Amino acid sequence: MTKKRTLEIDKVNTQIVAWLKSYAEDSKVNGFVIGISGGIDSAVTSTLCAQTGLKVLCVEMPIHQAPSHVSRAKEHIEQLKNRFPNVTNAVADLTSVFETFKQEVPTTDDQAKVNLSLANTRARLRMTTLYYFAGIHGLLVAGTGNKVEDFGVGFYTKYGDGGVDLSPIADLMKSEVYQLGEYLKVPNSILTAAPTDGLFGDNRSDEDQIGASYDELEWAMEADKTEIDVNALTERQKIVLNIYKKLNKSNQHKMNPIPVCIINC
Repeated sequence: MTKKRTLEIDKVNTQIVAWLKSYAEDSKVNGFVIGISGGIDSAVTSTLCAQTGLKVLCVEMPIHQAPSHVSRAKEHIEQLKNRFPNVTNAVADLTSVFETFKQEVPTTDDQAKVNLSLANTRARLRMTTLYYFAGIHGLLVAGTGNKVEDFGVGFYTKYGDGGVDLSPIADLMKSEVYQLGEYLKVPNSILTAAPTDGLFGDNRSDEDQIGASYDELEWAMEADKTEIDVNALTERQKIVLNIYKKLNKSNQHKMNPIPVCIINC
């Protein structure tokens, strides 16, 4: 029903690297800082930044992190440092900061709201940490969001992983990020891992949270732009399209500019 675009991945890589380098040089900064999660998006983004030849600081920020996430992040960082002399790394374990925060804020009987708020707090603590490193080293915070997350379903934390200076892969679908990851020789452990935001301290995947895979969401994102005969859809397609539409509508506050009250009296 919808046709995916065909990209020349080598040209995509060249374009993004040139864009990153030009933006950094125009901004008079030394390079980039990226939070490394052990996932495909941060692995691809950091590798793109590394190719600029500018300083790249990869930061691990565990908060009760699953061992598999930590090991994938470390594997990627070591590989990147071996390939690019301009890459360095740092670790900021935020677990104690997170636990202190929990002790200082009130709770509620609605545990689901508490859990979600705390998950978003993890992302916001990491954003604050990245901007600290950016400030002391003269770097830009590179975002790791892809097109489906950033402009389709809004699957990110406002002022958390959504708080960045520039977004090099935000015009790429998740499947395209994987294509670029293969081209860039991202570790296989990352290429084959189920995507997860890692914000809940368990093994739930993005698909578990959203209710649809990224391939399904990509289909829905494109289908939503066209005239669709709903009766021609399978039951699963109808479910996925409804999931997409619901999330896209409810998360517009993330995707649109901050509303400003314009004074006209």
